[in-house]
Amino acid sequence: FVGFIIATSIGYLVAVMFWWSKTLQKILDPYIVVLNALPKVALGPLIIIWFGTGMKAIIVMCILIAVIISIITMTNAFNNIENEKILMLKTLGASKLQILTKLVIPQSIPDFISLLKINVGMSFVGSIMGEYLSSTAGLGFLIDYNSSVFKLSVVMSCIIVLCVLAALMYLLVSLIEKFINKRRR
Repeated sequence: FVGFIIATSIGYLVAVMFWWSKTLQKILDPYIVVLNALPKVALGPLIIIWFGTGMKAIIVMCILIAVIISIITMTNAFNNIENEKILMLKTLGASKLQILTKLVIPQSIPDFISLLKINVGMSFVGSIMGEYLSSTAGLGFLIDYNSSVFKLSVVMSCIIVLCVLAALMYLLVSLIEKFINKRRR
């Protein structure tokens, strides 16, 4: 959950910075694409060296997996706002901050809700991968260890627990979506 919140927040803020500065977006966009293509498991040894084993490494892996998707999704959402609407607000004397807060952010709320739904899965993938790499406890560790000793009942139990946890997080996102939609009306 911590990785989910941090990754979504960082991704959203970076997307805002990219919308604010097209130059920054042009400079950093290739790096974002390359980082997205990089298998995050390959960074596992570095994560362990830098953050040690345990919860920090798991959260970092979760963030690495979900933040790139967050940046790409929200940057696309912000960039897809109709230029005519932005031009109209500029014509009426709106500042860049007013355009962001009155047009861009409200118009991108459906994309933000979609991002939350995507990041539910991405954060679980990240936490399980982090547990594979650097943990001696947790569902990822249990799945990894018990699959190597062919205890499939434990593996399946862990998968069921993961499904239940993902469903609960999805339910939380659905409640947030309903709350936001009521406020928008």
